[in-house]
Amino acid sequence: MHRFFRILAVAALLLPASGHTDTKGNHMRATGTFEVKIKPAEATQFEKDMGVSRYEIDKVWSGDFEGTSKAEMVSSFTESTNAMAYVAMEQVTGKLGGKSGSFYLMHRATMTKGDAASAKLSIVVVKGSATGELAGLGGELTIIIDGAGKHSFEFDYELP
Repeated sequence: MHRFFRILAVAALLLPASGHTDTKGNHMRATGTFEVKIKPAEATQFEKDMGVSRYEIDKVWSGDFEGTSKAEMVSSFTESTNAMAYVAMEQVTGKLGGKSGSFYLMHRATMTKGDAASAKLSIVVVKGSATGELAGLGGELTIIIDGAGKHSFEFDYELP
Protein backbone atom coordinates (compact mmCIF):
# COMPACT_ATOMS: atom_id res chain seq x y z
CA MET A 1 0.00 0.00 0.00
CA HIS A 2 2.93 2.38 0.57
CA ARG A 3 3.46 2.21 -3.20
CA PHE A 4 -0.02 3.71 -3.58
CA PHE A 5 1.07 6.79 -1.59
CA ARG A 6 4.28 7.15 -3.57
CA ILE A 7 2.32 7.13 -6.84
CA LEU A 8 -0.07 9.78 -5.50
CA ALA A 9 2.84 11.91 -4.26
CA VAL A 10 4.56 11.85 -7.64
CA ALA A 11 1.29 12.85 -9.29
CA ALA A 12 0.85 15.68 -6.80
CA LEU A 13 4.22 17.13 -7.79
CA LEU A 14 3.01 17.39 -11.37
CA LEU A 15 -0.17 19.29 -10.51
CA PRO A 16 -0.41 23.04 -9.98
CA ALA A 17 -1.72 24.12 -6.59
CA SER A 18 -5.38 25.04 -6.68
CA GLY A 19 -8.07 26.43 -4.46
CA HIS A 20 -6.13 29.37 -3.03
CA THR A 21 -8.17 32.38 -2.01
CA ASP A 22 -7.29 36.04 -2.15
CA THR A 23 -6.09 36.80 1.35
CA LYS A 24 -5.45 40.51 0.85
CA GLY A 25 -1.80 40.29 1.90
CA ASN A 26 -2.20 37.76 4.75
CA HIS A 27 -0.94 34.85 2.65
CA MET A 28 2.06 33.04 4.14
CA ARG A 29 3.99 29.88 3.33
CA ALA A 30 5.51 27.42 5.79
CA THR A 31 7.91 24.72 4.64
CA GLY A 32 9.63 21.84 6.35
CA THR A 33 9.77 18.08 6.70
CA PHE A 34 7.87 15.41 8.57
CA GLU A 35 8.41 11.86 9.68
CA VAL A 36 5.45 9.58 9.10
CA LYS A 37 4.48 6.21 10.57
CA ILE A 38 1.64 4.33 8.87
CA LYS A 39 0.14 1.17 10.29
CA PRO A 40 -2.87 -0.88 9.21
CA ALA A 41 -5.96 -0.48 11.38
CA GLU A 42 -8.94 -2.76 11.91
CA ALA A 43 -11.40 -2.27 9.07
CA THR A 44 -15.13 -2.01 9.66
CA GLN A 45 -17.35 -4.73 8.19
CA PHE A 46 -18.41 -2.33 5.43
CA GLU A 47 -14.75 -1.69 4.53
CA LYS A 48 -13.99 -5.42 4.52
CA ASP A 49 -16.98 -6.07 2.25
CA MET A 50 -15.95 -3.26 -0.10
CA GLY A 51 -12.21 -4.08 -0.19
CA VAL A 52 -11.27 -0.79 1.48
CA SER A 53 -8.15 -0.50 3.65
CA ARG A 54 -7.89 1.53 6.86
CA TYR A 55 -4.69 3.04 8.31
CA GLU A 56 -3.57 4.95 11.39
CA ILE A 57 -0.97 7.65 10.76
CA ASP A 58 1.36 9.47 13.18
CA LYS A 59 3.55 12.40 12.06
CA VAL A 60 6.21 14.57 13.64
CA TRP A 61 6.56 17.93 11.83
CA SER A 62 9.63 20.18 11.79
CA GLY A 63 10.58 23.40 10.05
CA ASP A 64 8.31 26.45 9.85
CA PHE A 65 5.64 24.31 11.51
CA GLU A 66 6.66 22.22 14.51
CA GLY A 67 4.33 19.72 16.06
CA THR A 68 2.65 16.34 15.84
CA SER A 69 -0.43 14.92 14.19
CA LYS A 70 -2.60 11.84 14.16
CA ALA A 71 -4.74 10.75 11.25
CA GLU A 72 -7.02 8.00 10.12
CA MET A 73 -7.19 7.15 6.44
CA VAL A 74 -9.22 4.83 4.25
CA SER A 75 -8.04 3.91 0.77
CA SER A 76 -9.19 1.82 -2.15
CA PHE A 77 -7.76 0.34 -5.30
CA THR A 78 -9.87 -1.18 -8.05
CA GLU A 79 -7.63 -3.60 -9.91
CA SER A 80 -9.91 -3.97 -12.97
CA THR A 81 -9.84 -0.21 -13.71
CA ASN A 82 -6.67 0.88 -11.85
CA ALA A 83 -8.73 3.48 -9.93
CA MET A 84 -7.11 4.57 -6.66
CA ALA A 85 -8.39 6.89 -3.93
CA TYR A 86 -7.93 7.85 -0.31
CA VAL A 87 -9.57 10.12 2.23
CA ALA A 88 -8.20 11.06 5.64
CA MET A 89 -8.83 13.29 8.64
CA GLU A 90 -5.78 14.55 10.51
CA GLN A 91 -5.60 16.46 13.79
CA VAL A 92 -2.50 18.65 13.86
CA THR A 93 -1.12 20.26 17.04
CA GLY A 94 1.89 22.56 17.27
CA LYS A 95 3.38 25.95 16.56
CA LEU A 96 3.05 27.84 13.26
CA GLY A 97 4.54 31.29 12.75
CA GLY A 98 5.18 31.56 16.49
CA LYS A 99 1.54 30.79 17.32
CA SER A 100 0.34 27.64 19.10
CA GLY A 101 -2.84 25.66 18.60
CA SER A 102 -4.41 22.79 16.73
CA PHE A 103 -6.44 22.29 13.56
CA TYR A 104 -7.79 19.59 11.29
CA LEU A 105 -6.60 18.75 7.79
CA MET A 106 -8.90 16.98 5.36
CA HIS A 107 -7.22 14.85 2.67
CA ARG A 108 -8.78 13.51 -0.51
CA ALA A 109 -7.08 12.05 -3.56
CA THR A 110 -7.98 10.10 -6.67
CA MET A 111 -6.05 8.92 -9.70
CA THR A 112 -5.67 6.13 -12.19
CA LYS A 113 -2.63 3.96 -11.47
CA GLY A 114 0.12 4.68 -13.99
CA ASP A 115 -1.43 8.00 -15.11
CA ALA A 116 0.03 10.79 -12.98
CA ALA A 117 -1.85 13.43 -15.01
CA SER A 118 -5.14 11.97 -13.76
CA ALA A 119 -4.31 12.76 -10.12
CA LYS A 120 -6.50 15.05 -8.08
CA LEU A 121 -5.08 15.72 -4.61
CA SER A 122 -6.38 18.17 -2.02
CA ILE A 123 -5.27 18.68 1.58
CA VAL A 124 -7.02 21.62 3.22
CA VAL A 125 -7.56 23.09 6.68
CA VAL A 126 -11.10 22.37 7.85
CA LYS A 127 -12.71 25.80 8.15
CA GLY A 128 -13.36 26.76 11.76
CA SER A 129 -11.35 23.86 13.22
CA ALA A 130 -8.30 25.84 14.42
CA THR A 131 -7.91 26.50 18.15
CA GLY A 132 -5.74 28.65 20.41
CA GLU A 133 -3.59 31.26 18.73
CA LEU A 134 -4.25 29.56 15.37
CA ALA A 135 -8.01 30.33 15.49
CA GLY A 136 -9.16 31.48 12.05
CA LEU A 137 -6.43 29.54 10.22
CA GLY A 138 -7.15 28.57 6.63
CA GLY A 139 -4.98 27.07 3.94
CA GLU A 140 -3.83 24.23 1.75
CA LEU A 141 -0.96 21.80 2.28
CA THR A 142 1.17 20.13 -0.38
CA ILE A 143 3.12 16.96 0.44
CA ILE A 144 6.33 16.23 -1.45
CA ILE A 145 8.04 12.82 -1.34
CA ASP A 146 11.50 12.68 -2.89
CA GLY A 147 13.08 9.67 -4.61
CA ALA A 148 14.54 8.48 -1.30
CA GLY A 149 11.13 8.57 0.40
CA LYS A 150 11.80 11.70 2.51
CA HIS A 151 8.62 13.70 3.19
CA SER A 152 8.49 17.48 3.06
CA PHE A 153 5.67 20.00 2.90
CA GLU A 154 4.64 23.41 1.64
CA PHE A 155 1.78 24.95 3.59
CA ASP A 156 0.14 28.00 2.04
CA TYR A 157 -1.97 29.54 4.78
CA GLU A 158 -3.76 32.59 6.08
CA LEU A 159 -4.13 33.79 9.64
CA PRO A 160 -6.34 36.73 10.68
